[in-house]
Amino acid sequence: MQRPPLDEFALKETSPKIVGAGAITGDKLTSTYDLVEQMQYLYVRVVKAKELPGKDVTGSCDPYVEVKLGNYKGVTRHFEKKTNPEWNHVFAFSQDRLQASFVEVLVKDKDVIVDDFIGKIQFDLNEVPRRVPPDSPLAPQWYRLEDKKGDKIKTGEIMLAVWKGTQADEAFPDAWHSDAATVGREGITNIRGKVYLSPKLWYFRVNVIECQDLLPGEKNRIPDVAVRVAVGNQAMRTKVAKGVNPMWNEDFVFVTAEPFEEPLVIFVEDRVGSNTEVLGKCVIMLSNVPRRFDHKAVPARWHNLEKHTLVEGEKKETRFASKIHLRLCLEGGYHVLDESTHYSSDLRPTSRQLWKSSIGLLELGIISATGLSPMKTRDGLGTTDAYCVAKYGPKWVRTRSIVGSTTPKWNEQYTWEVFDPHTVITVGVFDNGHIHGGGKDSVIGKVRIRLSTLETDRVYTHSYPLIILQTSGVKKTGEVQLAVRFSCTSFFNMLHKYTQPLLPKMHYAHPLSITQLDMLRHHANQLVAMRLGRAEPPLKKEVVDYMLDVGIHIWSVRKSKANFYRIMNCLSGLIAVGKWFEQICHWKNPFTTILIHVLHVILMIYPELILPTVFLYLFLIGIWRWRWKPRHPPHMDIQLSHAHAVGGDELDEEFDTFPTSKGSDLVRMRYDRLRSIAGRIQTVVGDLATQGERFHSLISWRDPRASALFVTFCLIMAIVLYVTPFQVLGLLVGFYILRHPRFRHKLPSLPVNFFRRLPARTDCLL
Repeated sequence: MQRPPLDEFALKETSPKIVGAGAITGDKLTSTYDLVEQMQYLYVRVVKAKELPGKDVTGSCDPYVEVKLGNYKGVTRHFEKKTNPEWNHVFAFSQDRLQASFVEVLVKDKDVIVDDFIGKIQFDLNEVPRRVPPDSPLAPQWYRLEDKKGDKIKTGEIMLAVWKGTQADEAFPDAWHSDAATVGREGITNIRGKVYLSPKLWYFRVNVIECQDLLPGEKNRIPDVAVRVAVGNQAMRTKVAKGVNPMWNEDFVFVTAEPFEEPLVIFVEDRVGSNTEVLGKCVIMLSNVPRRFDHKAVPARWHNLEKHTLVEGEKKETRFASKIHLRLCLEGGYHVLDESTHYSSDLRPTSRQLWKSSIGLLELGIISATGLSPMKTRDGLGTTDAYCVAKYGPKWVRTRSIVGSTTPKWNEQYTWEVFDPHTVITVGVFDNGHIHGGGKDSVIGKVRIRLSTLETDRVYTHSYPLIILQTSGVKKTGEVQLAVRFSCTSFFNMLHKYTQPLLPKMHYAHPLSITQLDMLRHHANQLVAMRLGRAEPPLKKEVVDYMLDVGIHIWSVRKSKANFYRIMNCLSGLIAVGKWFEQICHWKNPFTTILIHVLHVILMIYPELILPTVFLYLFLIGIWRWRWKPRHPPHMDIQLSHAHAVGGDELDEEFDTFPTSKGSDLVRMRYDRLRSIAGRIQTVVGDLATQGERFHSLISWRDPRASALFVTFCLIMAIVLYVTPFQVLGLLVGFYILRHPRFRHKLPSLPVNFFRRLPARTDCLL
């Protein structure tokens, strides 16, 4: 397989014609549409009509409005037998494609064969007023309809508003656009831009304690009882306990979403041979479950069990004396991980009561794309109907779909509040499969940008390569041009965030196991995809899964190689120091060896200079490397991902289904087991590589604020350790390390919090 040239996948800095590309001040925090190029539109709002003349035999009409501008024509829906219709429809014509000097608004009567003409209004484009937000919307006015000769008709008026504006106009998102003229009126909804909100997710903890006075089917038999707990499509089962008063005290954690549509269903089951008998059932609505925001326990309650009985062939539920002891709570102190922790865009707890104030503003301008690969065939030619999806926190945004263009221009701008700089915004580009076919939306590529790698109040304008991995190898499917600005409202609060725990307190006070987190993340992804898929227009499951990196933990030889080389790259510095020291020991450079001997003697005579020298050296190295700090945000690196040299067999394995569809049943079982184990190893190796890269980022200025804090700390420590006796420092450090557990906290220490917030190269992995 031929390797693609690496320059093709490079990040490119661009210079779009945007307002925000110049100097940025604090006033820009409230600006809108200054990160995209201005696009000029002619807007026509058709509000309603009155006293339209009848054209049918009955004296009524089926009116609709047709707006014509050159070769472009927009049509409203028609009303049956209504002389006073109300449409309230907006048409937007791009001025880049204007082919006429006037716009016509025609009112017609819908007919079976030929539509009848009712009247028209014509506007000269040179006389149309211009509106620039935040000006108030232009008030619509009544116009007397004219006949084909230009004379006023006796009855019939239409209320219109015609103005020139940009994409910043509030009418822009819901308008009919001339660049989508080939899409029918019924399909307009599926190409409009929309803003979505993820459902509010909660962890739901169920503690099954015991049952009381169970009634088995056979009175003289000791039952083998287990409790099955189900919430929607999530179900778990306790261990088997014997007796009519069994005890378990087992915890189960589910994930659920507001509004709570699915109840908790408890089944108490008795295993009789290979069969299962339901001894009792309990249904609890989640809206009645108490909510917990901290580590304090919620009191347990007894719940009556119900049993199904057959009376004349019909199922009836009857209450009886059996009870079950449960402790239920919705836990708002956790952050529900619905995306990979490496690429998380939100680290806040579920409960809004525990949220801190925001630290800044993230503004994203989605400008355009170039060189997009044709994703479908229409009229014998390859074409693409591209749109972008951006996710940050609970807010998803979707641009309008540009129909039939491989070089679409969106020029749409969106804003998010930022609560933590250690977060990632993900921008994906997709092909709209609903247009002229109704198929799945195809993936074109995505971009990840970590906020901590951005300097505050600076506009980044780059063209990002869109890269996807296929069975035939890595492929560039185009480039997307973005403008990003991270504005800080409180620099002190931002620096304070580096000392705080990465996740909410509950994750450390009552940690969840890795297995639990994997299972809960899977169910959370399903809930988010289901809820967003029910929106109008729907955000399809394949789009949500791709944005949330569903299936990222599946075993892949390529990913394992990439993580291995990441570790080797981190260890290369230590290996280089070892080789250098070996050269010192072998007197390869006598002058350097003599200097090291002198330094060694000085440090041994004055041991209190060891630590100040080390910190001073790190401070000087950090300041020296500031000159070469990265000037561009990170992007996907095919070399780092080991995607440029992967073999065909490895790609075939990576794109294989899970469970595998290859080979016999025995091979399938062994193969799946190997992939599962290897996936765990791959994750561990990746985490080790992440820690090493975080060490390297201390003085690499990848995160300018973290590096500034670290080099300042090194300078302060160099001064403090210089004036502090080494023996006193050693005693203090020893006493601190050996301190009593009473003086320890479950929350991680300040250095650990700082270290976990340092950026790694996980953002650049494909």
